[in-house]
Amino acid sequence: MKIPSTNQCFKLIREMDMMEHIIDHSVMVGNVALCLGRHLQKKFPSLDLRLTSSAALLHDITKTRSFDTGEVHSETGCFLMEELGYPEVGNIIRQHVVLDHISMDCPVSEQEIVNYSDKRVLHDRVVSLERRLEYIQERYGSNMEFRSRIERMAEVTRVLESKLFKNLPFRPFELEEEIVPDICRR
Repeated sequence: MKIPSTNQCFKLIREMDMMEHIIDHSVMVGNVALCLGRHLQKKFPSLDLRLTSSAALLHDITKTRSFDTGEVHSETGCFLMEELGYPEVGNIIRQHVVLDHISMDCPVSEQEIVNYSDKRVLHDRVVSLERRLEYIQERYGSNMEFRSRIERMAEVTRVLESKLFKNLPFRPFELEEEIVPDICRR
């Protein structure tokens, strides 16, 4: 499996001309994902932290251009990563908005970590899950179709939070205190 290094991720971020605030968001999502991944790897040793970190850093790789094109950035980010030879990273990016599935009985996955990490970062700050979900509803819930999708996503994310934190030595409200800024802008 090919996984881009952190330097390669930042090179791609520059090539894609990502907006500064989206880069800041992505860096924080990467730091949250690494924090969660390190703790969860103790119970789930097969978790790949390099894969988790790279996918988290690149999860919004096509979001800047999506403002002009109207594309679904989780899908086009996946396609881009596949084209570049990183299909596993692409698969995680595809699921960073909505997971394909979640099971309380299966081990924690890289997709779940990145998905949840994105749901805990508002702009470049770690916030409660409820605060982030409120923001998503305010920002994207203007029509009924989107509102119902967001409500479903919120339900799944609450279940995901329960799954993750039953395997962590701290509680959701303590997450921000646990984060070490391993990934810095380059």
